[in-house]
Amino acid sequence: MKEDLDQSVLKHRFANGRTEKRNFKKMKSFSIPSLFKSELISRVKEVRRLGDKLKKDFKPSVFDFGPVEILLSRHFGFCYGVENAVETAYKIIEDNPQRRIFLLSEMIHNPAVNADLLELGVRFIQDTYGNQLVAWETLTKDDIVIIPAFGTTLEIHAILDEIGIDLYAYDTTCPFVEKVWNRANQIGQNKYTVVVHGKPSHEETKATFSHSQVVTPTLIVKDLNQAKQLAYYIRKEKSSQEFYEEFEGQYSKGFDPEKDLQRIGVVNQTTMLAIDTQEIVEYLKAEIVQFYQLEPHQITSHFADTRDTLCYATNDNQSATYGLIAEEADFAIIAGGYNSSNTSHLVDLCHEKLPSYFIKSAEKLISENEILHFDNKKKEEVFIQNFIPQKPKVRVLLTCGASCPDAVIEEILRKLVSFFPDAKNVDQVVENWSLEQA
Repeated sequence: MKEDLDQSVLKHRFANGRTEKRNFKKMKSFSIPSLFKSELISRVKEVRRLGDKLKKDFKPSVFDFGPVEILLSRHFGFCYGVENAVETAYKIIEDNPQRRIFLLSEMIHNPAVNADLLELGVRFIQDTYGNQLVAWETLTKDDIVIIPAFGTTLEIHAILDEIGIDLYAYDTTCPFVEKVWNRANQIGQNKYTVVVHGKPSHEETKATFSHSQVVTPTLIVKDLNQAKQLAYYIRKEKSSQEFYEEFEGQYSKGFDPEKDLQRIGVVNQTTMLAIDTQEIVEYLKAEIVQFYQLEPHQITSHFADTRDTLCYATNDNQSATYGLIAEEADFAIIAGGYNSSNTSHLVDLCHEKLPSYFIKSAEKLISENEILHFDNKKKEEVFIQNFIPQKPKVRVLLTCGASCPDAVIEEILRKLVSFFPDAKNVDQVVENWSLEQA
């Protein structure tokens, strides 16, 4: 199996691949396995949808259980791309009982979904960090390989193609990820270098980088601090050798900072914080304008006019989180997979305002005095005592990421309420709230 692929072949595959042919499909409803659903949460979401069809109200839903009040984010949970990926995966399993089924890596960054798929016999070819779990040479053309919602690289497409596995029959790449690929292709065709704001180790960023680099020089920047370091090379104040050392593993083959940073455009991993991407765009644009002494009408000669490439769910969830933390509360609970990028950003937003706890399931709520939560900075679970304050009425903010099932949120909500013996019945409170909203 060839490891180093001819770039002209990759470019041909990209130009003739699905990213150039597929347009957005009309939004539809999906059939999600019942173990991930919640009638309670679905009802809350439907009430909010009917009362706010234009999605302009980002205030949380407030449920008063007496000694505890839970404020549920306006937007949270499975997004379009995740629902599509989950439905497709389970349908493939149902329709192909006699065939071996593999996932390139985690379907989505949620432990409950991935654990259930494994239990059903699906095997992961790679882990979330790209480490090989199943050797390529053990696959055959009769095997089913599902491409996850994050998409995958052209290099992996070529490997599957060589084995004889259909590249697109079981591809669940999110259309909003493909939108980023198309945008990178457009600005690359116009001779701009693509700067990707994303996490270099994330599957989606790897895929975007792969699709972009066959069309144009491509570079990944992790955050604003790295963008500020990049400015030294835009201004030609640091050498190419320093660039190669500082951005090792984040630039495309043959990247020449002397010429490839003269015309740039920024796209992003769809799950990054919108405000962070915007800061990077504005900062790099200002550096370009100042260095080349550009008038407003001349900016596009050096800086591509890229539209925001965050997906709608990321935007909605982040806006709703800002609406959530605008409320006074004692602490926040954020649910999701610990390797979920969009969830970790919601955690960071909440943490700036109040004590915030990142958990993947209700099991992490050990008791009314103990919680086991994931520390985003330490990258490990941390045991916390007395996380619920002793006071007559406690207010809790509750949300989750785009890959977290509604069933998990319901379990967390019910467990939180159970820590208060005198709390009102959950179903009755939600029923009364629904009637009041009608």
